[in-house]
This record gives sequence, C-alpha cells and structure tokens, in this order.
Amino acid sequence: MKSASLVCGLLMTAMCIICSAPAQADRGRDGKQDEFPRPLVIGHRGTHGYLPAHTLEGYALAIELGADFIEPDLVATKDGHLIARHEPNMIATTDVASRPEFASRKRTAVIDGFPEVGFFASDFTLAEIKRLRAVQDFAERPQQLNGKFEIPTLEEIIALAKRKAEEKGRPIGIYPETKHPTYHKSIGLPLEKRLVDVLAAAGWNRRDAPVFLQSFEPSSLKELRKLSPVRSIQLVDANDVNADGSLDFTAPFNRPFDWTASGDPQLLARTFAFLVTDEGMKEVKTYADGIGPWKRYIVSSVAAGLPGPGEASRKLLPANNLIERAHKIGLLVHTWTFRNEQKRLVSDYAGNPVNEYLQFYRLGIDGVFSDFADTAVVARVLFELESNPDAGRCLTGDRNGAMRHRPECPPGLGD
Repeated sequence: MKSASLVCGLLMTAMCIICSAPAQADRGRDGKQDEFPRPLVIGHRGTHGYLPAHTLEGYALAIELGADFIEPDLVATKDGHLIARHEPNMIATTDVASRPEFASRKRTAVIDGFPEVGFFASDFTLAEIKRLRAVQDFAERPQQLNGKFEIPTLEEIIALAKRKAEEKGRPIGIYPETKHPTYHKSIGLPLEKRLVDVLAAAGWNRRDAPVFLQSFEPSSLKELRKLSPVRSIQLVDANDVNADGSLDFTAPFNRPFDWTASGDPQLLARTFAFLVTDEGMKEVKTYADGIGPWKRYIVSSVAAGLPGPGEASRKLLPANNLIERAHKIGLLVHTWTFRNEQKRLVSDYAGNPVNEYLQFYRLGIDGVFSDFADTAVVARVLFELESNPDAGRCLTGDRNGAMRHRPECPPGLGD
C-alpha cells in the first residue's frame, strides 16, 4: 500500500508541476478577487502525508505539489517566538524525548482543561527549539526522515513562501492557526499581537496579503480582527461521528475553549454546532470571513458494518446545505482534513481519495486542507475538466486553433 501511494504521488507530482489547476479566482469577504485559484488547496501541516509535520521541507514539498497555501500551527516559545508545531506539547512531533539534556523538562501541564504529560514549547527558548528535530507522528506514514528537519519559525515560513512564489511565478500564501490561544494567554505568552507583528514586519498586515488567519477560539479571531485587516476563518470542531451520523461533542471538543473558560451561561449552553447554524454564521461574519468546519459537518457517515478498516466500514449520508447557507450569508467555507489512507476514506469513495475531493468540489467548497496536496490538485484538474468546456484546451495550451475562440483559462491552468 505504501509503495503504491508513493508511486501515485510521484506521478501526481509531475502533473502538478506542469499545471496547478484551479476552477476560479477566490473571493474574500468583501467580494474582491485575488490571484488564487479555487477551490484552494491548503497544504495541511505542510505535506503531512509524506514528511514530518510543520517543517520548511514539508511546506516546500506542498508547494512543489501545487498547494496554494501552506498551513503552520503556531505556538510560543519561552522567549516569545512563534514556531510551527501542532500542539504546545512537542512529545509526539519532535525527538525531544530522546534528548537526555532535556529530560528534566518533562512535566504535566493542563491544556484546555485536560492534563497532558510531555515537553512544552513554552519551557524552551528558540535556541533550544532549534536543537530539536521533527518526527512523523502518524505511525503508518513514512518514518525514514525522522530527526532530519528543524522546527521553523513563522518568519522562516513567510520567507519560504515569498521565495517560492518568486521561483514558481505564482502566488503562495500562508494560513497560520493560533493554537490554544486561551492557554497561551494563561501562561503570559499571548499569540495574537506576536502574529500580527510578524505579518507587519513582512509587509503582510494588509487585506490583500496572501494570508488567512484561523482559530477554533472566536475571541482570538476577534482580537486579530482588531489588530489586522487580514482575512480569517472560524474553525469548527467536533470529537467524532456517532453510529447514526450525528456528531459527538465530548470535551474538550465540545465547544471553543474560550467559551468554556468564560463561565458565561449563554456560551456554556452552546457546542461547536452553533457556529454552523444561520444565527451562528451571522455572528461569525462580524469578525471573520469564513468558516472552517470539519468535513463531517457537510457530509457525514453512518456505521454500516462493512469490511475494511476505520472509515472504510461506514457509508456516507447525503450532503447537507451548509456550504450553500454559508455562501448566502457571505462566508467562505474551507473544510478539513483530506487524507489518502484507506482507513480514512468512507466506503463510497471506493478506496480512491480523488472521489472524496470531487464530491466536495462539486458541492461548491471554497478550499480544502489536505495532507496530500498532489491528490487535491489532480482532483482539481479533473473537476475543471468536467465543469469547464475550455479546460482541455487550457491544459494542453491549444488556445488559438483555427476557427476557435480563445478560451478564458482560469489562473494556473495552462499558464
């Protein structure tokens, strides 16, 4: 299975280098077009399907595979630098546990109300972080590059995006997430101003910057909106899917933690699901440009007892109208996370991850977070070919054949 995936990935890479094919230009909350294709392909944690998460090498590979945006999760170091790690606890994503010089740093911390044992970024200076190396935290994914790559800062990620945009001749954006912002405030390392200061230093604290900000906590996005005109997305989580297809809201994935920490009875009565109601989305529109729901909010699944691992044993339910409702309110919809492994594909997709992307593209999704950017981009080419009668000519470069009109080619397709 791994060998087949790698071969498929290489073939897709070749196609992506030839063309990063979009459907149409993306629009922000104010309706202005930018240069990015749509649906957006967002390199989730870089290229997490192939390389350890959140490394410059992983982000660079995502760009090579055709990603429009690269997504760093941000946590703070002891001396206030923003680095890319999936969680403040680095035990699963770095080699810190194998380094005897840091053994005394292992401790228990309470994050979002739950104790965790590990090594926390806030206990390390940036200089110490730079001595660590990233590791792949999904055991079934390639492990041979563990211990090879540094932990990057936000400044380094922006520099990479700018460098690659110039090299590729196309826009490349960043999509940073404030991770556990209430926790970071509680330890005296708030993320928001640090993030905006880095964007400002890079010349990217502006509405038309190639940046989306994201967070699960509304208060973080509200603070960011006061500090910056940059576009932002309200993430919407849940814990799991029940056997009947309804969503499970077991803590800490029941609601944004800032709502829990507030003690406000009105907020405590809500779950994440409020954010995808019409009332909730109208509230989101006051401080953000879109929603980023887990894909099961759009297309859920039910237990079906089928042979196969994980989600392969389930069947899809019909898609709901969340995308349509969000668009009517004026919000973008970016959904997550798309992965290639069989255990992460519901049986209806027949073991082919392209089929999942095509379903969401046909539903009108504005962007997808993918661990396998190459698959997302190839699916986008197929979607364009099936929905645009001129796409084939754009792809092949046949724009001026005899007795033919010159096609209107979307950005990136056949450029």
